[in-house]
Amino acid sequence: MIKLLKNLTFYKWIVLAVFGLVFIQSMADLYLPTLMSDIIDKGVVLGDKPYIWKIGGFMLLIAAIGMLASAAASYFSSKAAMGLGRDLRRKVFTHVENFSLQEFDQIGTASLITRTTNDITQIQQVVIMMLRMVVSAPIMFVGGVIMAVSKDAKLSLVIVAIIPILVGTILLIMRKGIPLFKLVQKRLDQLNLVLRENLTGIRVIRAFNQENQEQVRLQKANKDITEVSIKVNKVMAAMMPVMMLVMNLTIVAIIWFGGIRIDNGSMHIGDLMAFIQYVMQIMFALVMASMMFVMVPRAAVSAKRINEVLEMKPTLINEGKETANKERGTLEFENVTFHYPGAEEPALADISFKAQPGEVTAIIGGTGAGKTTLVNLIPRFYDTTSGVVRINGVNVKEAAHEEVRSKIGFVPQKALLFSGTIAENIRFGKEDATQEEIEHAAKIAQAEEFINKMENRYDSMISQGGSNVSGGQKQRLSIARALVRKPDLYIFDDSFSALDYKTDAKLRHALIDETQNSTVIIVAQRVSSVMDADRIIVLDKGKMVGMGTHKELLENNKVYREIVESQLSEEEIA
Repeated sequence: MIKLLKNLTFYKWIVLAVFGLVFIQSMADLYLPTLMSDIIDKGVVLGDKPYIWKIGGFMLLIAAIGMLASAAASYFSSKAAMGLGRDLRRKVFTHVENFSLQEFDQIGTASLITRTTNDITQIQQVVIMMLRMVVSAPIMFVGGVIMAVSKDAKLSLVIVAIIPILVGTILLIMRKGIPLFKLVQKRLDQLNLVLRENLTGIRVIRAFNQENQEQVRLQKANKDITEVSIKVNKVMAAMMPVMMLVMNLTIVAIIWFGGIRIDNGSMHIGDLMAFIQYVMQIMFALVMASMMFVMVPRAAVSAKRINEVLEMKPTLINEGKETANKERGTLEFENVTFHYPGAEEPALADISFKAQPGEVTAIIGGTGAGKTTLVNLIPRFYDTTSGVVRINGVNVKEAAHEEVRSKIGFVPQKALLFSGTIAENIRFGKEDATQEEIEHAAKIAQAEEFINKMENRYDSMISQGGSNVSGGQKQRLSIARALVRKPDLYIFDDSFSALDYKTDAKLRHALIDETQNSTVIIVAQRVSSVMDADRIIVLDKGKMVGMGTHKELLENNKVYREIVESQLSEEEIA
Protein backbone atom coordinates (compact mmCIF):
# COMPACT_ATOMS: atom_id res chain seq x y z
CA MET A 1 0.00 0.00 0.00
CA ILE A 2 2.79 2.42 0.97
CA LYS A 3 4.53 1.71 -2.35
CA LEU A 4 1.49 2.88 -4.29
CA LEU A 5 0.92 5.89 -2.03
CA LYS A 6 4.41 7.12 -2.93
CA ASN A 7 2.88 8.03 -6.29
CA LEU A 8 1.01 10.81 -4.43
CA THR A 9 4.26 12.81 -4.25
CA PHE A 10 3.31 14.19 -7.68
CA TYR A 11 0.31 15.79 -5.95
CA LYS A 12 2.20 16.93 -2.83
CA TRP A 13 0.96 20.53 -3.00
CA ILE A 14 -2.64 19.38 -3.36
CA VAL A 15 -2.17 16.96 -0.44
CA LEU A 16 -0.66 19.73 1.72
CA ALA A 17 -3.60 21.99 0.81
CA VAL A 18 -6.03 19.24 1.89
CA PHE A 19 -4.21 18.81 5.20
CA GLY A 20 -4.32 22.58 5.81
CA LEU A 21 -8.01 22.82 4.97
CA VAL A 22 -8.90 19.81 7.13
CA PHE A 23 -6.96 21.38 10.01
CA ILE A 24 -9.00 24.60 9.65
CA GLN A 25 -12.25 22.61 9.52
CA SER A 26 -11.30 20.55 12.60
CA MET A 27 -10.36 23.63 14.63
CA ALA A 28 -13.67 25.28 13.67
CA ASP A 29 -15.59 22.17 14.79
CA LEU A 30 -13.72 22.12 18.12
CA TYR A 31 -14.34 25.79 18.80
CA LEU A 32 -18.13 25.73 18.23
CA PRO A 33 -19.14 23.81 21.44
CA THR A 34 -17.19 26.30 23.59
CA LEU A 35 -19.05 29.20 21.97
CA MET A 36 -22.33 27.37 22.52
CA SER A 37 -21.39 26.92 26.22
CA ASP A 38 -20.72 30.64 26.54
CA ILE A 39 -24.10 31.52 24.94
CA ILE A 40 -25.97 29.32 27.43
CA ASP A 41 -24.03 30.26 30.60
CA LYS A 42 -23.46 33.96 29.91
CA GLY A 43 -26.34 34.74 27.56
CA VAL A 44 -29.38 32.51 28.09
CA VAL A 45 -28.99 32.04 31.87
CA LEU A 46 -28.32 35.77 32.49
CA GLY A 47 -30.83 36.91 29.83
CA ASP A 48 -28.16 38.94 27.95
CA LYS A 49 -29.67 39.11 24.43
CA PRO A 50 -26.93 41.33 22.86
CA TYR A 51 -24.36 38.75 24.01
CA ILE A 52 -26.43 35.95 22.45
CA TRP A 53 -26.61 37.82 19.13
CA LYS A 54 -22.91 38.64 19.23
CA ILE A 55 -21.68 35.11 19.99
CA GLY A 56 -24.38 33.55 17.76
CA GLY A 57 -23.17 35.63 14.80
CA PHE A 58 -19.59 34.64 15.56
CA MET A 59 -20.68 30.96 15.62
CA LEU A 60 -22.25 31.36 12.17
CA LEU A 61 -18.98 32.83 10.85
CA ILE A 62 -16.93 29.95 12.32
CA ALA A 63 -19.41 27.41 10.94
CA ALA A 64 -19.21 29.03 7.48
CA ILE A 65 -15.40 28.93 7.54
CA GLY A 66 -15.53 25.25 8.53
CA MET A 67 -18.04 24.47 5.77
CA LEU A 68 -15.96 26.20 3.07
CA ALA A 69 -12.79 24.46 4.28
CA SER A 70 -14.61 21.10 4.24
CA ALA A 71 -15.91 21.63 0.68
CA ALA A 72 -12.49 22.70 -0.59
CA ALA A 73 -10.82 19.73 1.17
CA SER A 74 -13.31 17.33 -0.47
CA TYR A 75 -12.59 18.83 -3.89
CA PHE A 76 -8.81 18.68 -3.61
CA SER A 77 -8.75 15.21 -1.99
CA SER A 78 -10.93 13.89 -4.84
CA LYS A 79 -8.64 15.54 -7.39
CA ALA A 80 -5.55 13.91 -5.86
CA ALA A 81 -7.20 10.48 -5.53
CA MET A 82 -8.60 10.49 -9.08
CA GLY A 83 -5.23 11.63 -10.40
CA LEU A 84 -3.51 8.81 -8.51
CA GLY A 85 -5.98 6.30 -9.99
CA ARG A 86 -5.36 7.62 -13.50
CA ASP A 87 -1.58 7.42 -13.01
CA LEU A 88 -1.77 3.87 -11.60
CA ARG A 89 -3.95 2.64 -14.49
CA ARG A 90 -1.54 4.16 -16.99
CA LYS A 91 1.42 2.65 -15.12
CA VAL A 92 -0.17 -0.82 -14.97
CA PHE A 93 -1.25 -0.68 -18.61
CA THR A 94 2.20 0.47 -19.78
CA HIS A 95 3.86 -2.28 -17.75
CA VAL A 96 1.46 -4.96 -19.00
CA GLU A 97 2.21 -3.92 -22.59
CA ASN A 98 5.76 -5.23 -22.03
CA PHE A 99 4.53 -8.65 -20.88
CA SER A 100 5.13 -11.66 -23.04
CA LEU A 101 2.29 -14.09 -23.65
CA GLN A 102 3.76 -16.12 -20.79
CA GLU A 103 2.90 -13.42 -18.21
CA PHE A 104 -0.61 -13.04 -19.65
CA ASP A 105 -1.08 -16.79 -19.29
CA GLN A 106 0.23 -16.67 -15.73
CA ILE A 107 -2.03 -13.88 -14.37
CA GLY A 108 -5.00 -14.25 -16.71
CA THR A 109 -6.76 -11.58 -18.73
CA ALA A 110 -9.82 -11.50 -16.44
CA SER A 111 -7.64 -10.87 -13.39
CA LEU A 112 -5.68 -8.13 -15.16
CA ILE A 113 -8.94 -6.36 -16.02
CA THR A 114 -10.13 -6.61 -12.38
CA ARG A 115 -6.82 -5.31 -11.06
CA THR A 116 -6.77 -2.37 -13.47
CA THR A 117 -10.37 -1.36 -12.74
CA ASN A 118 -11.88 -2.57 -9.46
CA ASP A 119 -8.65 -2.78 -7.44
CA ILE A 120 -7.49 0.70 -8.42
CA THR A 121 -10.97 2.06 -7.63
CA GLN A 122 -10.58 0.62 -4.11
CA ILE A 123 -7.28 2.51 -3.78
CA GLN A 124 -8.94 5.73 -4.96
CA GLN A 125 -11.73 5.46 -2.40
CA VAL A 126 -9.40 4.82 0.51
CA VAL A 127 -7.08 7.67 -0.53
CA ILE A 128 -10.00 10.13 -0.50
CA MET A 129 -10.90 8.98 3.00
CA MET A 130 -7.31 8.91 4.25
CA LEU A 131 -6.54 12.43 3.06
CA ARG A 132 -9.49 13.67 5.09
CA MET A 133 -9.23 11.37 8.10
CA VAL A 134 -5.48 11.13 8.61
CA VAL A 135 -5.50 14.73 9.87
CA SER A 136 -9.11 15.17 10.98
CA ALA A 137 -9.53 12.06 13.16
CA PRO A 138 -6.41 12.61 15.36
CA ILE A 139 -7.13 16.35 15.78
CA MET A 140 -10.79 15.72 16.63
CA PHE A 141 -9.86 12.93 19.07
CA VAL A 142 -6.99 14.67 20.86
CA GLY A 143 -8.63 18.10 20.69
CA GLY A 144 -11.93 16.68 21.92
CA VAL A 145 -10.25 14.99 24.88
CA ILE A 146 -8.35 18.18 25.82
CA MET A 147 -11.47 20.36 25.57
CA ALA A 148 -13.60 17.83 27.47
CA VAL A 149 -11.04 17.63 30.29
CA SER A 150 -10.89 21.44 30.41
CA LYS A 151 -14.66 21.51 30.95
CA ASP A 152 -14.71 18.85 33.69
CA ALA A 153 -11.80 16.55 34.48
CA LYS A 154 -13.76 14.17 36.74
CA LEU A 155 -16.54 13.62 34.20
CA SER A 156 -13.83 12.76 31.63
CA LEU A 157 -13.30 9.46 33.46
CA VAL A 158 -16.36 8.20 31.54
CA ILE A 159 -14.36 8.64 28.30
CA VAL A 160 -11.37 6.79 29.78
CA ALA A 161 -13.64 3.85 30.63
CA ILE A 162 -15.33 3.68 27.23
CA ILE A 163 -12.39 4.06 24.78
CA PRO A 164 -10.89 0.54 25.42
CA ILE A 165 -14.28 -1.00 24.58
CA LEU A 166 -14.44 0.88 21.26
CA VAL A 167 -10.84 0.06 20.29
CA GLY A 168 -11.35 -3.62 21.18
CA THR A 169 -14.48 -3.77 19.02
CA ILE A 170 -12.67 -2.24 16.02
CA LEU A 171 -9.73 -4.65 16.32
CA LEU A 172 -12.02 -7.68 16.59
CA ILE A 173 -13.99 -6.68 13.49
CA MET A 174 -10.79 -6.03 11.53
CA ARG A 175 -9.45 -9.45 12.49
CA LYS A 176 -12.59 -11.09 11.13
CA GLY A 177 -12.88 -8.90 8.04
CA ILE A 178 -9.40 -8.81 6.47
CA PRO A 179 -9.28 -12.50 5.35
CA LEU A 180 -12.75 -12.13 3.85
CA PHE A 181 -11.69 -9.10 1.79
CA LYS A 182 -8.95 -11.18 0.15
CA LEU A 183 -11.48 -13.88 -0.67
CA VAL A 184 -13.90 -11.34 -2.18
CA GLN A 185 -11.29 -10.17 -4.71
CA LYS A 186 -10.46 -13.77 -5.71
CA ARG A 187 -14.14 -14.59 -6.20
CA LEU A 188 -14.55 -11.38 -8.23
CA ASP A 189 -11.73 -12.54 -10.52
CA GLN A 190 -13.51 -15.85 -11.04
CA LEU A 191 -16.83 -14.13 -11.78
CA ASN A 192 -15.12 -11.87 -14.33
CA LEU A 193 -13.51 -14.91 -15.95
CA VAL A 194 -16.83 -16.73 -16.34
CA LEU A 195 -18.58 -13.59 -17.64
CA ARG A 196 -15.81 -12.89 -20.13
CA GLU A 197 -15.86 -16.45 -21.47
CA ASN A 198 -19.65 -16.35 -21.80
CA LEU A 199 -19.71 -13.03 -23.63
CA THR A 200 -16.84 -13.77 -26.01
CA GLY A 201 -17.94 -17.36 -26.63
CA ILE A 202 -21.67 -16.73 -27.00
CA ARG A 203 -21.79 -18.12 -30.55
CA VAL A 204 -20.18 -21.42 -29.52
CA ILE A 205 -22.40 -21.67 -26.42
CA ARG A 206 -25.55 -21.22 -28.50
CA ALA A 207 -24.33 -23.51 -31.27
CA PHE A 208 -23.95 -26.37 -28.78
CA ASN A 209 -27.06 -25.50 -26.72
CA GLN A 210 -24.95 -25.00 -23.62
CA GLU A 211 -26.88 -21.99 -22.28
CA ASN A 212 -28.25 -23.91 -19.27
CA GLN A 213 -24.84 -25.31 -18.32
CA GLU A 214 -23.26 -21.87 -18.59
CA GLN A 215 -26.05 -20.38 -16.49
CA VAL A 216 -25.26 -22.95 -13.79
CA ARG A 217 -21.56 -22.02 -13.99
CA LEU A 218 -22.34 -18.31 -13.72
CA GLN A 219 -24.79 -18.91 -10.87
CA LYS A 220 -22.11 -20.82 -8.96
CA ALA A 221 -19.53 -18.02 -9.45
CA ASN A 222 -22.17 -15.44 -8.55
CA LYS A 223 -23.28 -17.42 -5.49
CA ASP A 224 -19.67 -17.81 -4.31
CA ILE A 225 -18.98 -14.06 -4.37
CA THR A 226 -22.43 -13.31 -2.91
CA GLU A 227 -21.85 -15.61 0.07
CA VAL A 228 -18.45 -14.09 0.85
CA SER A 229 -19.76 -10.54 0.34
CA ILE A 230 -22.66 -11.22 2.73
CA LYS A 231 -20.24 -12.57 5.32
CA VAL A 232 -17.92 -9.58 5.08
CA ASN A 233 -20.83 -7.13 5.12
CA LYS A 234 -22.33 -8.84 8.17
CA VAL A 235 -19.04 -8.35 9.98
CA MET A 236 -18.74 -4.72 8.86
CA ALA A 237 -22.43 -3.99 9.44
CA ALA A 238 -22.00 -4.98 13.09
CA MET A 239 -19.54 -2.13 13.62
CA MET A 240 -21.86 0.85 13.24
CA PRO A 241 -24.66 -0.41 15.57
CA VAL A 242 -22.07 -1.32 18.21
CA MET A 243 -20.43 2.10 17.91
CA MET A 244 -23.80 3.90 18.08
CA LEU A 245 -24.87 1.80 21.08
CA VAL A 246 -21.66 2.61 22.93
CA MET A 247 -21.97 6.29 21.92
CA ASN A 248 -25.56 6.56 23.18
CA LEU A 249 -24.80 4.73 26.44
CA THR A 250 -21.84 7.07 26.94
CA ILE A 251 -24.04 10.14 26.45
CA VAL A 252 -26.62 8.71 28.91
CA ALA A 253 -23.83 8.17 31.46
CA ILE A 254 -22.51 11.71 30.93
CA ILE A 255 -25.98 13.24 31.34
CA TRP A 256 -26.54 11.11 34.48
CA PHE A 257 -23.25 12.00 36.19
CA GLY A 258 -23.24 15.53 34.72
CA GLY A 259 -26.70 16.17 36.19
CA ILE A 260 -25.41 15.14 39.60
CA ARG A 261 -22.44 17.52 39.27
CA ILE A 262 -24.71 20.38 38.17
CA ASP A 263 -26.98 19.67 41.13
CA ASN A 264 -23.90 19.86 43.41
CA GLY A 265 -22.86 23.18 41.83
CA SER A 266 -19.62 21.69 40.40
CA MET A 267 -20.58 22.24 36.76
CA HIS A 268 -22.55 24.68 34.60
CA ILE A 269 -25.32 23.61 32.18
CA GLY A 270 -23.44 25.11 29.23
CA ASP A 271 -20.31 23.18 30.14
CA LEU A 272 -22.31 19.93 30.25
CA MET A 273 -23.76 20.57 26.78
CA ALA A 274 -20.31 21.46 25.45
CA PHE A 275 -18.93 18.34 27.14
CA ILE A 276 -21.54 16.18 25.39
CA GLN A 277 -20.59 17.77 22.04
CA TYR A 278 -16.89 17.08 22.64
CA VAL A 279 -17.60 13.47 23.59
CA MET A 280 -19.61 13.07 20.40
CA GLN A 281 -16.69 14.52 18.44
CA ILE A 282 -14.33 12.07 20.13
CA MET A 283 -16.65 9.18 19.33
CA PHE A 284 -17.13 10.44 15.78
CA ALA A 285 -13.35 10.59 15.35
CA LEU A 286 -13.17 6.94 16.45
CA VAL A 287 -16.00 6.03 14.06
CA MET A 288 -14.12 7.75 11.20
CA ALA A 289 -10.95 5.93 12.20
CA SER A 290 -12.84 2.63 12.31
CA MET A 291 -14.25 3.27 8.83
CA MET A 292 -10.73 3.88 7.64
CA PHE A 293 -9.58 0.69 9.32
CA VAL A 294 -12.34 -1.14 7.46
CA MET A 295 -11.40 0.27 4.07
CA VAL A 296 -7.62 0.16 4.45
CA PRO A 297 -7.38 -3.67 4.74
CA ARG A 298 -9.51 -4.08 1.61
CA ALA A 299 -7.44 -1.47 -0.21
CA ALA A 300 -4.28 -3.21 1.07
CA VAL A 301 -5.45 -6.42 -0.62
CA SER A 302 -6.06 -4.48 -3.83
CA ALA A 303 -2.68 -2.73 -3.51
CA LYS A 304 -0.95 -6.08 -3.12
CA ARG A 305 -2.61 -7.37 -6.29
CA ILE A 306 -1.61 -4.23 -8.22
CA ASN A 307 1.96 -4.48 -6.93
CA GLU A 308 2.09 -8.13 -8.06
CA VAL A 309 1.53 -6.90 -11.61
CA LEU A 310 3.95 -3.95 -11.35
CA GLU A 311 6.67 -6.11 -9.73
CA MET A 312 6.32 -8.92 -12.24
CA LYS A 313 9.36 -8.72 -14.46
CA PRO A 314 8.66 -9.48 -18.12
CA THR A 315 10.55 -12.55 -19.27
CA LEU A 316 11.28 -10.71 -22.53
CA ILE A 317 13.57 -7.89 -21.46
CA ASN A 318 13.58 -5.09 -24.03
CA GLU A 319 17.22 -4.13 -23.58
CA GLY A 320 18.12 -4.26 -27.25
CA LYS A 321 19.26 -1.20 -29.15
CA GLU A 322 18.81 -0.14 -32.72
CA THR A 323 21.19 -2.09 -34.88
CA ALA A 324 22.54 -1.60 -38.34
CA ASN A 325 20.82 -4.07 -40.64
CA LYS A 326 23.31 -6.55 -42.05
CA GLU A 327 20.73 -7.87 -44.50
CA ARG A 328 17.22 -6.95 -45.61
CA GLY A 329 14.21 -9.25 -45.47
CA THR A 330 15.98 -12.39 -44.25
CA LEU A 331 14.76 -14.76 -41.55
CA GLU A 332 16.91 -17.42 -39.98
CA PHE A 333 16.26 -20.08 -37.34
CA GLU A 334 19.41 -21.67 -35.97
CA ASN A 335 18.95 -24.78 -33.79
CA VAL A 336 15.88 -23.30 -32.12
CA THR A 337 14.25 -25.19 -29.24
CA PHE A 338 11.33 -23.90 -27.19
CA HIS A 339 9.58 -25.15 -24.05
CA TYR A 340 6.35 -23.73 -22.69
CA PRO A 341 6.72 -23.04 -18.94
CA GLY A 342 6.08 -26.23 -17.00
CA ALA A 343 5.89 -28.44 -20.09
CA GLU A 344 7.83 -31.70 -20.06
CA GLU A 345 8.33 -31.94 -23.81
CA PRO A 346 9.56 -29.10 -26.06
CA ALA A 347 6.96 -27.48 -28.32
CA LEU A 348 9.75 -27.04 -30.89
CA ALA A 349 13.02 -28.93 -31.08
CA ASP A 350 16.17 -28.08 -33.07
CA ILE A 351 14.54 -26.04 -35.86
CA SER A 352 16.93 -24.61 -38.48
CA PHE A 353 16.18 -22.89 -41.79
CA LYS A 354 16.83 -19.62 -43.63
CA ALA A 355 14.35 -17.63 -45.73
CA GLN A 356 15.39 -14.99 -48.29
CA PRO A 357 13.60 -11.93 -49.75
CA GLY A 358 11.33 -12.78 -52.64
CA GLU A 359 10.82 -16.30 -51.33
CA VAL A 360 7.70 -17.87 -49.88
CA THR A 361 8.34 -20.26 -47.01
CA ALA A 362 5.35 -22.34 -46.01
CA ILE A 363 4.94 -24.23 -42.73
CA ILE A 364 2.57 -27.16 -42.63
CA GLY A 365 1.81 -29.94 -40.18
CA GLY A 366 -0.92 -31.53 -38.15
CA THR A 367 -2.73 -29.97 -35.21
CA GLY A 368 -0.31 -29.37 -32.33
CA ALA A 369 2.73 -29.72 -34.58
CA GLY A 370 4.09 -26.34 -33.39
CA LYS A 371 3.32 -24.13 -36.41
CA THR A 372 1.86 -21.16 -34.49
CA THR A 373 4.50 -21.55 -31.79
CA LEU A 374 7.20 -21.20 -34.44
CA VAL A 375 5.80 -17.96 -35.87
CA ASN A 376 5.24 -16.55 -32.37
CA LEU A 377 9.00 -16.71 -31.83
CA ILE A 378 9.66 -14.41 -34.82
CA PRO A 379 8.12 -11.19 -33.36
CA ARG A 380 9.41 -12.37 -29.98
CA PHE A 381 6.08 -13.03 -28.30
CA TYR A 382 8.05 -15.78 -26.57
CA ASP A 383 11.80 -16.24 -26.19
CA THR A 384 13.58 -19.31 -27.46
CA THR A 385 14.76 -21.78 -24.82
CA SER A 386 17.89 -22.30 -26.89
CA GLY A 387 19.06 -21.39 -30.36
CA VAL A 388 18.83 -18.10 -32.24
CA VAL A 389 16.18 -16.36 -34.35
CA ARG A 390 17.59 -13.71 -36.69
CA ILE A 391 15.73 -11.07 -38.71
CA ASN A 392 17.85 -9.22 -41.28
CA GLY A 393 20.86 -10.99 -39.81
CA VAL A 394 20.26 -9.61 -36.30
CA ASN A 395 19.46 -11.76 -33.25
CA VAL A 396 15.96 -10.70 -32.11
CA LYS A 397 17.15 -10.82 -28.49
CA GLU A 398 19.80 -8.21 -29.21
CA ALA A 399 17.48 -5.75 -30.95
CA ALA A 400 14.78 -3.55 -29.43
CA HIS A 401 11.22 -4.94 -29.60
CA GLU A 402 10.14 -1.91 -31.65
CA GLU A 403 12.86 -2.46 -34.21
CA VAL A 404 12.12 -6.18 -34.60
CA ARG A 405 8.36 -5.73 -34.90
CA SER A 406 8.57 -2.71 -37.21
CA LYS A 407 9.99 -5.04 -39.86
CA ILE A 408 7.12 -7.53 -39.59
CA GLY A 409 3.64 -7.56 -41.08
CA PHE A 410 1.82 -10.07 -38.87
CA VAL A 411 -1.57 -11.62 -39.64
CA PRO A 412 -2.61 -13.73 -36.62
CA GLN A 413 -4.42 -17.06 -36.73
CA LYS A 414 -7.51 -15.47 -35.18
CA ALA A 415 -8.33 -12.30 -37.13
CA LEU A 416 -8.88 -9.45 -34.69
CA LEU A 417 -10.37 -6.08 -35.58
CA PHE A 418 -10.86 -3.03 -33.38
CA SER A 419 -13.93 -0.83 -33.02
CA GLY A 420 -13.64 2.04 -35.47
CA THR A 421 -13.79 2.57 -39.22
CA ILE A 422 -12.37 0.22 -41.85
CA ALA A 423 -9.76 2.84 -42.74
CA GLU A 424 -8.71 3.12 -39.07
CA ASN A 425 -8.35 -0.66 -38.81
CA ILE A 426 -6.14 -0.85 -41.90
CA ARG A 427 -4.19 2.23 -40.79
CA PHE A 428 -3.42 0.36 -37.53
CA GLY A 429 -0.57 -1.21 -39.51
CA LYS A 430 0.85 2.18 -40.49
CA GLU A 431 -0.25 5.32 -38.68
CA ASP A 432 0.63 7.74 -41.48
CA ALA A 433 -0.78 5.62 -44.31
CA THR A 434 -2.48 7.69 -47.02
CA GLN A 435 -5.95 6.91 -48.35
CA GLU A 436 -4.30 5.71 -51.55
CA GLU A 437 -2.10 3.26 -49.63
CA ILE A 438 -5.09 1.99 -47.65
CA GLU A 439 -7.12 1.37 -50.82
CA HIS A 440 -4.16 -0.36 -52.48
CA ALA A 441 -3.68 -2.68 -49.50
CA ALA A 442 -7.42 -3.49 -49.48
CA LYS A 443 -7.30 -4.23 -53.22
CA ILE A 444 -4.39 -6.69 -52.85
CA ALA A 445 -6.12 -8.32 -49.85
CA GLN A 446 -9.28 -8.86 -51.98
CA ALA A 447 -11.25 -6.66 -49.56
CA GLU A 448 -12.00 -3.85 -52.00
CA GLU A 449 -15.11 -5.49 -53.44
CA PHE A 450 -17.05 -5.91 -50.18
CA ILE A 451 -15.82 -2.53 -48.81
CA ASN A 452 -17.19 -0.71 -51.87
CA LYS A 453 -20.58 -2.35 -51.32
CA MET A 454 -20.83 -0.81 -47.86
CA GLU A 455 -22.71 2.46 -47.52
CA ASN A 456 -19.75 4.49 -46.22
CA ARG A 457 -17.02 2.42 -47.88
CA TYR A 458 -13.76 2.98 -45.93
CA ASP A 459 -15.57 5.08 -43.32
CA SER A 460 -17.93 2.19 -42.49
CA MET A 461 -17.84 1.30 -38.80
CA ILE A 462 -16.49 -1.99 -37.50
CA SER A 463 -18.07 -3.06 -34.22
CA GLN A 464 -16.06 -4.45 -31.30
CA GLY A 465 -14.18 -7.58 -32.35
CA GLY A 466 -15.44 -7.20 -35.92
CA SER A 467 -18.75 -8.88 -35.12
CA ASN A 468 -20.55 -7.10 -37.97
CA VAL A 469 -18.37 -8.64 -40.71
CA SER A 470 -17.86 -12.28 -41.73
CA GLY A 471 -14.84 -14.39 -40.85
CA GLY A 472 -13.46 -14.13 -44.39
CA GLN A 473 -13.91 -10.35 -44.41
CA LYS A 474 -12.12 -10.08 -41.07
CA GLN A 475 -9.21 -12.10 -42.45
CA ARG A 476 -8.95 -9.93 -45.54
CA LEU A 477 -8.96 -6.72 -43.48
CA SER A 478 -6.29 -8.23 -41.21
CA ILE A 479 -4.20 -9.02 -44.29
CA ALA A 480 -4.71 -5.46 -45.61
CA ARG A 481 -3.53 -4.13 -42.24
CA ALA A 482 -0.26 -6.05 -42.65
CA LEU A 483 0.17 -5.15 -46.34
CA VAL A 484 -0.14 -1.39 -45.78
CA ARG A 485 2.96 -1.60 -43.61
CA LYS A 486 5.19 -2.78 -46.49
CA PRO A 487 7.48 -4.67 -44.09
CA ASP A 488 10.59 -6.76 -44.74
CA LEU A 489 8.86 -9.90 -43.47
CA TYR A 490 5.25 -11.06 -43.81
CA ILE A 491 3.81 -13.70 -41.49
CA PHE A 492 0.47 -15.26 -42.44
CA ASP A 493 -0.53 -17.58 -39.60
CA ASP A 494 -3.26 -19.74 -41.16
CA SER A 495 -4.72 -16.48 -42.47
CA PHE A 496 -6.51 -17.88 -45.52
CA SER A 497 -8.59 -20.55 -43.73
CA ALA A 498 -11.88 -18.60 -43.90
CA LEU A 499 -11.47 -17.72 -47.59
CA ASP A 500 -13.11 -19.66 -50.38
CA TYR A 501 -10.77 -21.33 -52.87
CA LYS A 502 -11.36 -18.69 -55.56
CA THR A 503 -10.56 -15.75 -53.24
CA ASP A 504 -7.62 -17.69 -51.79
CA ALA A 505 -6.14 -18.21 -55.27
CA LYS A 506 -6.69 -14.56 -56.30
CA LEU A 507 -5.11 -13.32 -53.06
CA ARG A 508 -2.03 -15.52 -53.36
CA HIS A 509 -1.58 -14.43 -56.99
CA ALA A 510 -1.84 -10.73 -55.99
CA LEU A 511 0.67 -11.24 -53.18
CA ILE A 512 3.39 -12.41 -55.60
CA ASP A 513 4.07 -8.92 -56.99
CA GLU A 514 3.33 -7.12 -53.73
CA THR A 515 5.82 -9.16 -51.68
CA GLN A 516 8.60 -9.71 -54.22
CA ASN A 517 11.10 -7.74 -52.11
CA SER A 518 10.03 -9.27 -48.81
CA THR A 519 10.22 -12.64 -47.13
CA VAL A 520 6.86 -14.40 -46.78
CA ILE A 521 6.09 -16.99 -44.11
CA ILE A 522 2.79 -18.84 -44.55
CA VAL A 523 1.34 -21.20 -41.97
CA ALA A 524 -1.43 -23.22 -43.54
CA GLN A 525 -3.63 -26.26 -43.10
CA ARG A 526 -4.53 -26.46 -46.79
CA VAL A 527 -2.04 -28.04 -49.12
CA SER A 528 -3.44 -25.91 -51.96
CA SER A 529 -2.22 -22.78 -50.13
CA VAL A 530 1.40 -23.94 -49.96
CA MET A 531 1.93 -25.94 -53.14
CA ASP A 532 3.56 -23.02 -54.97
CA ALA A 533 5.86 -22.04 -52.08
CA ASP A 534 9.61 -21.92 -52.69
CA ARG A 535 10.17 -23.86 -49.51
CA ILE A 536 7.80 -26.00 -47.44
CA ILE A 537 8.74 -26.91 -43.87
CA VAL A 538 6.95 -29.98 -42.49
CA LEU A 539 6.48 -30.07 -38.72
CA ASP A 540 5.46 -33.09 -36.70
CA LYS A 541 5.24 -33.00 -32.88
CA GLY A 542 7.51 -29.96 -32.72
CA LYS A 543 10.22 -31.41 -34.96
CA MET A 544 11.12 -30.49 -38.51
CA VAL A 545 10.68 -33.74 -40.42
CA GLY A 546 11.08 -32.32 -43.89
CA MET A 547 11.94 -29.27 -45.99
CA GLY A 548 11.75 -28.75 -49.72
CA THR A 549 9.40 -27.96 -52.58
CA HIS A 550 5.99 -29.56 -52.97
CA LYS A 551 7.33 -31.95 -55.61
CA GLU A 552 10.38 -32.94 -53.59
CA LEU A 553 8.44 -33.55 -50.38
CA LEU A 554 5.73 -35.48 -52.20
CA GLU A 555 8.38 -37.91 -53.41
CA ASN A 556 10.57 -38.12 -50.33
CA ASN A 557 8.55 -37.19 -47.22
CA LYS A 558 6.05 -39.62 -45.72
CA VAL A 559 4.39 -37.09 -43.34
CA TYR A 560 3.85 -34.55 -46.11
CA ARG A 561 2.49 -37.18 -48.48
CA GLU A 562 -0.04 -38.28 -45.85
CA ILE A 563 -1.21 -34.67 -45.46
CA VAL A 564 -1.52 -34.26 -49.22
CA GLU A 565 -3.39 -37.55 -49.68
CA SER A 566 -5.84 -36.60 -46.93
CA GLN A 567 -6.79 -33.41 -48.81
CA LEU A 568 -6.30 -34.01 -52.54
CA SER A 569 -7.49 -36.68 -54.93
CA GLU A 570 -5.06 -38.84 -56.93
CA GLU A 571 -5.76 -36.74 -60.02
CA GLU A 572 -4.95 -33.49 -58.17
CA ILE A 573 -1.75 -34.95 -56.74
CA ALA A 574 -0.63 -36.13 -60.16
